[in-house]
Amino acid sequence: MKTIEILFWTLIAIVFYTYIGCGIILYIMITIKRLIKKNKNIPQTNYEPDVTLLIAAYNEKDFVDQKVHNTRKLDYPAEKLHQIWVTDGSDDGTPDLLRKHPEITVLHLPGRNGKIAAMNRGMKKVETPIVIFSDANTLLGENSIRKIVELFKNTKTGCVSGEKRIQNFEKNAAAGAGEGIYWKYESTLKKWDAELNSVVGAAGELFAIRTELFHEVEPDTILDDFIISLRVAMQGYKIQYDPEAFAMEMASANVEEELKRKIRIAAGGIQSIIRLLPLLNIFKYKLLSFQYISHRVLRWTVAPLAIVIIFVLNIFLLNSAIVYSVIFYGQFLFYAAAILGWYLEKKEIKLKVIFIPYYFFIMNYAVYMGFLRFIKKSQSVNWERAKRG
Repeated sequence: MKTIEILFWTLIAIVFYTYIGCGIILYIMITIKRLIKKNKNIPQTNYEPDVTLLIAAYNEKDFVDQKVHNTRKLDYPAEKLHQIWVTDGSDDGTPDLLRKHPEITVLHLPGRNGKIAAMNRGMKKVETPIVIFSDANTLLGENSIRKIVELFKNTKTGCVSGEKRIQNFEKNAAAGAGEGIYWKYESTLKKWDAELNSVVGAAGELFAIRTELFHEVEPDTILDDFIISLRVAMQGYKIQYDPEAFAMEMASANVEEELKRKIRIAAGGIQSIIRLLPLLNIFKYKLLSFQYISHRVLRWTVAPLAIVIIFVLNIFLLNSAIVYSVIFYGQFLFYAAAILGWYLEKKEIKLKVIFIPYYFFIMNYAVYMGFLRFIKKSQSVNWERAKRG
């Protein structure tokens, strides 16, 4: 029984650390850093290098006009903002719509080989020192490009991640409530990570790198943004972050649609851990490895497994002490709330507080499904866009 108790509390500590504790430790670390080291101000200069906005798009005719109009409104010299759209496989008229705009370079092939293949091909045409990746169905904040470029004044910066912001007219829907709260928490962690050392991965909706640091990525890569950004960091550069550089998109139409996205990310997460195995070497990468293991590896491997084992072990410990009964019934109520959240969503009844445990459950369920897809090699590299609200 003693062994079971030790394992039980160890797993609880891991789960707590993964979702809450690492954030607390991160905050303590940056507080100490602020006390002992003042940030050096980078000299203000008129820094406006040529940049390329690279968009890999598949059948995005419904978003083309909106995206083009949004790009024209960005606060950056038009003659220095170049656009490349790679529309491989698109058969809905997307390439023809784009060719109506002379400022856009359109690269098109009839076959569809996946987003990363399109990005690899598009990068061969980039001639500017900085390349900014964005999605066709996201709208950028007016100052986003300028905010990103400013961070590249620091020669140690190799990648800059923007912020993903969730818009949803049905603000109390499960997907919108859960996804929005999740990204607010993630954004806070990114700000702290960047202040401490480096962000752990970039948001695919909006991120930029120094063009010279790009190396072709394996064509079957699922999480292109994650792999590209961390490989830049592994070259000795920092991934920085500015929440004022943001990309807006609608929340998933429902949790079922959000689940598709989460499963794909989970499958890609397992793939990424294998492809980034050297990054687990904390003696070589030091603080970056610590951040990577804390924020990504534990979430995609140990924590979801620990949650299930904790519940099972708790059953064996019920009669040992009152604390185990309290924890067990606390878990029971949490999962009951998740089931209620599922039921309320099906009935289209809005109760935001219930949707949070439901979204948490979906996130961890997606890890299991993603792992199965990865093992079976059934996760397509081609992106299946979730329906948005």
